[in-house]
Amino acid sequence: MPEFVYTARTLAGEDVAGTITAATKRESLGMLAEQSLFPLHVENADKPKPKWQRKKRITAQVLASTLTQMADLLQNGVPLMRALEILADQATHPGLGKVLADVRDQVGEGASLEEAFASHRDVFNELAISMVRAGAEGAFLEDALKRTADFMELQEELKSRFVGAMFYPGFLAAVGSIVTIVLIVFFVPKFAELFTMLERSGRGLPLITVVLLGLSDVLARYGLVLAAVAAGLVYWLRRAVATGRGRLILDRAKLKIPMAGNIFLGYAVSRFCRILGTLLRNGVPILRALEISSESTGNRVLAQAILKSAENISAGETLSRPLAECGVIPRPVMAMITVAEESNTLDDVLVNIADGIDRKLGRQLDMMVRMVEPLMLLVMGMVIMFVLLGLLLPIFEMSTMMA
Repeated sequence: MPEFVYTARTLAGEDVAGTITAATKRESLGMLAEQSLFPLHVENADKPKPKWQRKKRITAQVLASTLTQMADLLQNGVPLMRALEILADQATHPGLGKVLADVRDQVGEGASLEEAFASHRDVFNELAISMVRAGAEGAFLEDALKRTADFMELQEELKSRFVGAMFYPGFLAAVGSIVTIVLIVFFVPKFAELFTMLERSGRGLPLITVVLLGLSDVLARYGLVLAAVAAGLVYWLRRAVATGRGRLILDRAKLKIPMAGNIFLGYAVSRFCRILGTLLRNGVPILRALEISSESTGNRVLAQAILKSAENISAGETLSRPLAECGVIPRPVMAMITVAEESNTLDDVLVNIADGIDRKLGRQLDMMVRMVEPLMLLVMGMVIMFVLLGLLLPIFEMSTMMA
């Protein structure tokens, strides 16, 4: 039986410390209460002290596989505590094993599975927490876990597809930027003396050459400072985005990006429709389903519009009318929701809408990548042409005058 180190306060107001043997932390708290001690701090004595180490990221595929296994165990009659213990012991990822062990301990101490998941938000996202909450409330936890795993795999597939599609344009941009910076910082200064001689001789330099020399001088003198400022700006932006207001501003800006904005919106609407349809199919009340699905969209703009629509529904409106008035969800989607609501097939239609949006997003993504690649080549070519013209135009003018 494990031992727990405790610090407690007596009825007289004195602090005492010691160890106590109990099966769980919850049991140790009860034993201290029986001794008229008010526990201030209780910790497992066998728990190793945390050491700094680089955490290995828990991928969506690993987490989805774990949730599927948990659903299978529960569906086959294995108790939740035993299922968590099995998964923690057999976890291939050491970090996930520790997380599942902590979830098991919290559940054993009386916490709900949703609360235990919520204490590890770096591992379980809002989608997983919301679906587990709905599954526990609606008595379809096994199905909720499987649906969450499916959503995660679909999300990761779309993300991998996007990253893979943008790899080549990103590679072109990175190589082109490096080549341009090397030319401007190291190659252009070698012509500085020649250009100075041309200016002293009374021949002016072309404007493009003057701009190129000024840019080269700025980068050579303040390049490190500019890099540090850029790094600081990126750090500040990441901190700002972590706040609620910053996330809202970012999500609003993402929807206004040409070409990509429609993809971001479609992705959020697809998640909303799929999750809402799944919850309604399992008997979750409409207001509760809207609350959960809004938290899982991944976009604060759409989430706020959905929650605002839910207020109108509670006042007696149908779902389609307030959603249409928010102006975020595309009209074709709203038309299908309106018809489905009238025919009482909303749950099935919402899932079909999500499938259709996902197929459309795949085609839009392929088209965007095909447009980005030549555009990136054109931009890189123009930048390199700018450098070459800035270097060669004075030489051409000098050779013409000498002839």
